Amino acid sequence: MSVTVRVPAKVNVQLAVGAARPDGFHDLANVFLAVGLYDEITVAPADELRLTCSGPDAAQVPLDVTNLAARAALALAERYGRRPDVHLHIAKDIPVAGGMAGGSADGAGALVACDALWGTGASREELLGICAELGSDVPFSLVGGAALGTGRGERLTALEVGGTFHWVFARAGRGLSTPAVFREFDRLNEGVGIPEPVASQDLLDALAKGDADALAAAVSNDLQPAALSLFPELADTLAAGRAAGALAGLVSGSGPTTAFLARDASGAQEIAQALTASGTCGSARVAVSPVPGATVL
Repeated sequence: MSVTVRVPAKVNVQLAVGAARPDGFHDLANVFLAVGLYDEITVAPADELRLTCSGPDAAQVPLDVTNLAARAALALAERYGRRPDVHLHIAKDIPVAGGMAGGSADGAGALVACDALWGTGASREELLGICAELGSDVPFSLVGGAALGTGRGERLTALEVGGTFHWVFARAGRGLSTPAVFREFDRLNEGVGIPEPVASQDLLDALAKGDADALAAAVSNDLQPAALSLFPELADTLAAGRAAGALAGLVSGSGPTTAFLARDASGAQEIAQALTASGTCGSARVAVSPVPGATVL
């Protein structure tokens, strides 16, 4: 018997970052949208915990207990007093180290899959609690849709979205480390008074109305200058996407994937083709948002 869970990537349409806290984290106002690029996590009984991975970036995925999928299985097994003897297979389609929460998605997917396989009967609140222990983005990967994340991003408030948004995601030629981007953010903002992070009301209104033009005018990412500092070529990708007709372009999360908002599905296809032809990115994919979170198939 096996269980397969499909779990989406995310884009941050707003990422407001506060000053570093004593614990090293930063307070955030993080507006997440789940987008239709997915990893699939399959779990089956095994003699011991084992992890395998397939897909475009499979060689970059750690297959030990540093992987959030393995850590999710271990955490759930420990909570319910059982052995974590499962084979976890990740079918990877979300960019690795791309700022789209692929690792977090795998953690949430593995947690839901193991919960279903073992029949633990854990409540949603329990699962979300384990997610928050695993990482800041993992709870959102579980719930999907649209949400405002506060604290370090793990405290979620569901948001209303009044329509479908069309996106193009340009994959960079290499990854970026999230901790490295936050360190660069701290370096660039040394000695600067950083305001408390607050969600933009204009952005929340644009989401609620499903208004792509208004959303384009309101998107922001406080980590973008740090990502561009570490990976200057991303500026060329952003320029190419805007030149191709994107309503807005921004670095997704800590990067280096760049996200472009299109007016409609055909506009998204045109932007993706232009980005691919521009030579400024590895590949470009279209996807819609919002979509559901971790789902048993």
